[in-house]
Amino acid sequence: MKFLGIDPGIEITGFGIVDIDRAHHRLLEYGVLRTPRTLTLPERLEMLHTDLSELLSRHQDIVCVGVEELFFAKNAKTAFVVGQARGVILFTLQQSGCTIEEVKPVEVKSAIVGSGHADKKAVQRMIQLRFQLTAPPQPDDAADAIAIALTAAARYHMKK
Repeated sequence: MKFLGIDPGIEITGFGIVDIDRAHHRLLEYGVLRTPRTLTLPERLEMLHTDLSELLSRHQDIVCVGVEELFFAKNAKTAFVVGQARGVILFTLQQSGCTIEEVKPVEVKSAIVGSGHADKKAVQRMIQLRFQLTAPPQPDDAADAIAIALTAAARYHMKK
C-alpha cells in the first residue's frame, strides 16, 4: 500500500512516498516541490497545484495522504501564506479522491523518534536508519514528509 506524506510550504513543500506491506517498508520517492519567490502568490499557488497534481498522476494507487497541520508561533504573515499553500494542497488532494489524514508535528515526531520534542536532525536520522539510506534525506522538508507518510500509514492501519 502506498502512502504519501506532505510537509506544506509556499517556497518548499516536502513530499515522501512509502510502500508498506505487512513487515516491509520501502521508500519509493521523496523530494520537494519548489515555487520561485519571483512569482506572485497566485502564480505560486497554481504552480503548487500543478506540481502536486503531476506527482499524484505518477502514483495513482496512493491509499492515504498525510498532511502536516500548521504550527507557527512567531510569524503570523508566514503562517497565513503557508496556510494558503496548505489550502491548495488539501483542495488538490480532495479533488483527486485521496483519503487525507491531517497530523500534528508533535504526533509525527513522537511516532518516528519517540519524543514529540525531537528536532529535525533526529527525524532525518531515524528516516535514514529505517530505510537504510547512506545519508539522511535532504532537505529536511523531504525527511519530514517521509515521517508524515509513515505516521499517516500507522493511523490508517489503526482505523482498519
